[in-house]
Amino acid sequence: MQLLESITILFIISGCIFYGNVEGHQATFYIHNKCPFPIWPATAPNTGQPIIANGGFYLPSSQTKKIIAPWSWSGRIWARTGCNFASNNWKPSCETGDCDGKLACNGAIGTPPATLVEITLQGDKGKPNFYDVSLVDGYNIPVSVVVPNKNINSKCNIQGCLKDVKNLCPHELEVLNSNGEVVACKSACLAFDLDNFCCRNGYGSPEKCRSNVYSKIFKDACPNYFSYAFDTPTPLVSCGSLEYIITFCPYGWGGAANMLTTEIEDVFDV
Repeated sequence: MQLLESITILFIISGCIFYGNVEGHQATFYIHNKCPFPIWPATAPNTGQPIIANGGFYLPSSQTKKIIAPWSWSGRIWARTGCNFASNNWKPSCETGDCDGKLACNGAIGTPPATLVEITLQGDKGKPNFYDVSLVDGYNIPVSVVVPNKNINSKCNIQGCLKDVKNLCPHELEVLNSNGEVVACKSACLAFDLDNFCCRNGYGSPEKCRSNVYSKIFKDACPNYFSYAFDTPTPLVSCGSLEYIITFCPYGWGGAANMLTTEIEDVFDV
């Protein structure tokens, strides 16, 4: 397909996705796996919110799954890695992000460390949505969040990491699998459980809780994510949309416009 034809179809599809195919009172998440290995994405609703996508599912490499949420939904989405659900017996079935050894988390929160996409939708109130990517509890794989509409500000997109945190992870924060491979990196709070790292008690304010040597490692690798609880300037995004492409292991760390085109092409086979 020639470049001009590709670009034209890309914009047509983008416009149709945003303006024509989203049902009222619903939001759509396109969960895309760009990793060279399978993942098991999971969802956990906030209190009072419904479970979406059964709380978890299998997603092969290069595949996409469309999931629907109420336009007032809030919760978290993450990816589990290294899973084997053959026989869990209530034991962990995944190397990272496990939820009671089950494929369908059914509202359970994954075991940290895991890279979290945190979302608060406010479509029912006619207000912008809030979303971010958090490493407050640690990191397992990178993720990007893209709004598939070229007319929306590029600041609405959250890019992935510039570096692989697992390659930079200090020994004391490493999570190893049975083969001795680093599969995740804990946050300092998760690893040491100290108030100054966890931003609690006497350190429970932005003035008292500052970045530290460990959070700076996360921030250097993933500047668009929360590296600790009071990260500033805040990586929290506020934008109005009812569709999002959430890509695990995204590629192309260039400008947001390039990332937008790449992710739409990958998900919608332009």
